[in-house]
Amino acid sequence: MPDTIVLGAGAAGLMCAITAARRGRDVLVVDRANKPGKKILMSGGGRCNFTNLHAAPDRFLSANPHFCKSALSRYTQWDFIEMVERHDIGYFEKDTVNGLSGQLFCHDSSKRIVAMLLQECEKAGVEVRMECETAKVDSGDGFRLETDHGNFHSESLVVATGGLSIPSLGGSDFGYRLAEQFGISVLPTSAGLAPFMFTGREKSIFSRLSGVSCEVLASCGGSRFREDLLFTHRGLSGPAILQASSHWQPGADLRLDLLPGRDAYESLTGWKASHPKALLRTRLDPVLPHKLVRELESMFWPDMRETALSNWPDRRLQAAAQNLQDWKLRPASTEGYRKAEVTLGGVDTRALSSKTMESWVPGLFFVGEVVDVTGELGGFNFQWAWSSGHAAGEAV
Repeated sequence: MPDTIVLGAGAAGLMCAITAARRGRDVLVVDRANKPGKKILMSGGGRCNFTNLHAAPDRFLSANPHFCKSALSRYTQWDFIEMVERHDIGYFEKDTVNGLSGQLFCHDSSKRIVAMLLQECEKAGVEVRMECETAKVDSGDGFRLETDHGNFHSESLVVATGGLSIPSLGGSDFGYRLAEQFGISVLPTSAGLAPFMFTGREKSIFSRLSGVSCEVLASCGGSRFREDLLFTHRGLSGPAILQASSHWQPGADLRLDLLPGRDAYESLTGWKASHPKALLRTRLDPVLPHKLVRELESMFWPDMRETALSNWPDRRLQAAAQNLQDWKLRPASTEGYRKAEVTLGGVDTRALSSKTMESWVPGLFFVGEVVDVTGELGGFNFQWAWSSGHAAGEAV
């Protein structure tokens, strides 16, 4: 009989298993997927954005923003980097529109991260069973699991089954249903770090711009993100949009500043003075994608398209500056869990110890995405997986 069973062979589950087994615990990991670490394998375009140098509690969303502090402080990004370096995995820090981002990626393949975790599991004596479907979990003198590999019994059970995001990679509500089975509340869930979809005129415009990208300042729900935006056939994506989506509520506006770091009105009046015979689009073309400029002029100043800047009244320049600096949009929805990188909400942290991740049901632990802790884009959610998995592994 194993001391501990870990449900889920993803980032948090494998880290928990490694940590517990190093302490001498007999650990079994079970997962219904055909191979471990599926989300790790696909992340970062196959290079795995495995952590962020700037990981800190203020980069996470939760009903209790203090909950993540203990786990993050006791297993930091530097601890995970040390393991990566010990396995001779080359990595680099991604350069973004804001300079070096703190986002760390593998030089070659995310397969190296999964291989590292499995090597550490093997070295510590962890048993990993894939394609093992759990049908039922009961408690009483520990925990009993009914699976298609037979029945198992353990002193403690760690739920590391992830959230609802990307069902094609195994996303499901299993962990939430298990929590509720044991009387643990689950906060409402929604898709986080997901592209936006639009309808009507905006969808037509964005579809024509599909593949075009530019730097923006995206504002939503009181938060602002200066990153790249990507137009798609369905709407908007790119880092700025994915970040904003985690702060969006249905019916709320998204605001875009297409000239971040500039005063648009000052730029327009400056061009009027220095290039009076120029058309506005010829001045905008060097700073924004040409196709976007054409759509903007059709939307916002169609009657002034062929008008030299010297003939623009200041009030029209002011209106154009407002359009460029504060483009107000109302998304119809996000693309949902199918495209979401993470699930917002989840197991209520009030039911868990922030030090050990143990619930008020003795021996029952929850780690990773299933918990109501969600990081920003850029390696923060993996760091939460490593940190929360380690915290539980020290306690099971």
